[in-house]
Amino acid sequence: MTPTTPLSVPASSTPASDHIHPHAEGIHAHTHGAVDPAIATSARGLWAVKVSLVVLVITAIAQATVFWLSGSIALFADLIHNVGDAMTAIPLGVAFIIGRRQPTARFAYGYGRVEDLAGVAVVGVVLLSALVTAYESVERFYHPEPIHHVGGLAIAALMGLIGNEIVAVFRIRVGREIDSAALVADGQHALADGLVSLAVLVSAIGVGAGYAWVDPLVGLVITGLLLKIVWESAQTVFTRLLDGVDPEIIGTLRHAAEHATGVESVGMIRARWLGHRLYAELDVVVAADCSVKEGQTIADAVNLQLQKHLPYLDHATVRITC
Repeated sequence: MTPTTPLSVPASSTPASDHIHPHAEGIHAHTHGAVDPAIATSARGLWAVKVSLVVLVITAIAQATVFWLSGSIALFADLIHNVGDAMTAIPLGVAFIIGRRQPTARFAYGYGRVEDLAGVAVVGVVLLSALVTAYESVERFYHPEPIHHVGGLAIAALMGLIGNEIVAVFRIRVGREIDSAALVADGQHALADGLVSLAVLVSAIGVGAGYAWVDPLVGLVITGLLLKIVWESAQTVFTRLLDGVDPEIIGTLRHAAEHATGVESVGMIRARWLGHRLYAELDVVVAADCSVKEGQTIADAVNLQLQKHLPYLDHATVRITC
């Protein structure tokens, strides 16, 4: 066997599973503009995203109606927050419409990167909305305006709470059914979002008590949360655009390869995202007297372990070295 024998083994040769291996559980984060791959590669997870989208859209429409009637900046900020959560599904839709087209001679790696570009657009829209909310909140401090339908404002706050709690319970339940830590984490994030909606209720109570400044103050508080979300989401989206991955993924790839029979050690590992699919390259060291046929068997075993640990792995190039 030559010192370096590249063996390219597509991950799709191993059946994908809806089960997420425990070693991959730590790889998740709630980001606007990026759906976690552990969710996007599961039929049940996709269904949970779609149902959550419907609930959040209904909640946003109801809040938008009350905002138009009341003019509350706090409610506007919470509305933007809920719309931002709903927009998380946009990159997923782009992936289904465009990202799954077959590769061409010009786009040999397919169109998965379009999903990342959609994520940039989502982050940009949320950032712009947050800046508008910040401006309007500060403007209300200097030029107060009466808040109408305070009772409706309180009801809208409760609707935001209920909508987020429904999404939270649903995501956590489905996440536990399919053993997806990512979906459970998204559900826990929705629980926190419900508390944000309660801030609007504080605004309604303050305005009702005659303290008009409470409304723009709550608007600024929620705007701060929006800017924090934008920062964290932008880090995730742009990291993927620059072919960056979480170091934990590299660790999981190494751990999985080391589990394969015949592997003495694992050398260089590279990985990158194309949409919600992962591509990887690994150098695997085997015994010096290993034949080409045995090397192919080891490469197959490595690929099997990789797919078990990372179900969203699309393609792995395993280079066997002596």
